[in-house]
Formats: sequence, structure tokens, C-alpha cells
Amino acid sequence: MTDDSAFKKQVRARMAATGEKYTEARRMVIAGQPPVVVRVYLNSHVDLELTAEAGRAYAAADEQGRREMAGRLLVDQIEVAGLTAGSELVTNQELRAEAEAAEDAAIRGAVQRGVDRAVGVSAVEIDRGADQLRVGIRATRPVLLAGRRGEEADQIRGELEELTGRRVQLSIWEERAD
Repeated sequence: MTDDSAFKKQVRARMAATGEKYTEARRMVIAGQPPVVVRVYLNSHVDLELTAEAGRAYAAADEQGRREMAGRLLVDQIEVAGLTAGSELVTNQELRAEAEAAEDAAIRGAVQRGVDRAVGVSAVEIDRGADQLRVGIRATRPVLLAGRRGEEADQIRGELEELTGRRVQLSIWEERAD
């Protein structure tokens, strides 16, 4: 195991998220690495900025280690913010995951609203790329979903692009009834 495996994990995570090559992703992580922010909900929230070294240690830690680290960092902030019942620690990764889950639900809802029941949509698969969303729809009757010359599919794609503010690559597959 290398000395800086947490850093390499960050570079590889950026590669997966953006599609960049390793060298480019590494350069971007080094040059433009935003500070790691841990958001903690008290009466209001408190953002704790971490040093680069503390951020790498935080990223490499498991869930329990992250919570313990955030707890130690909060010792100074608790007196100022005032700890109340029902307070919880939420990381920026958890916030991002919640936002992606909400966006996924909105996309699935838009597909269901825009599609006739006769089409038989069985699944909506969503994959986030560097600059676009890939949405795959599995349906028992994909010809009805695509419409004449793909007009309905283009309409769904346009609605999803308007909803998400990103380019959408739409794929429609036949779900075979066994």
C-alpha cells in the first residue's frame, strides 16, 4: 500500500466522475482541490474547513472514523452554535447523494408522467457522466415509447434536459416478457 493511498483514491474518483485520464485528474486534484467541508446540523449548520492533510485523512476514514473526527473538530464550535437534541452530522458526500437521489426520483417521475401505460416501462436506469446524464428506459413496447421517427423520445429527452439542466443521452431497450 502506498503512503498516500487516500490521495490516489481521490484522483481515481475524479477520473470516474469526469472521464479524465489519470495525469489530468491528478493535476486537477492538486491544483483545484476545494477544501473538504463537513456540514453539521445544530440549531443552524456549521461548516468546518479542513486542511488538505485532514481532508485526506477524513476521506480515507470509514463512517465511524469520520463521525469521530467531526466530533473532535466540533468541540470548539459547540459552545458557539449550541448543541440541541436532534442534531446530526452530515457530510458533503451525503448531501450530494441526497441531491442525486432526489434528482433520480424527479427523472423517474417525469418519465412515468410522459409515458403511456401501454408502453409498459419496467425500469429507468440513470448514470451520471462527466457532462451528461445517461438515462436508459426498459419497456415491453419500446416502439410506442419512441414514437414515429423518435418524436416522443425526443420530447422526453427535452423534458429531462430542462428538468436537470444537463445534456441527456436517452436509450430505450425492449424488456422481453418471459
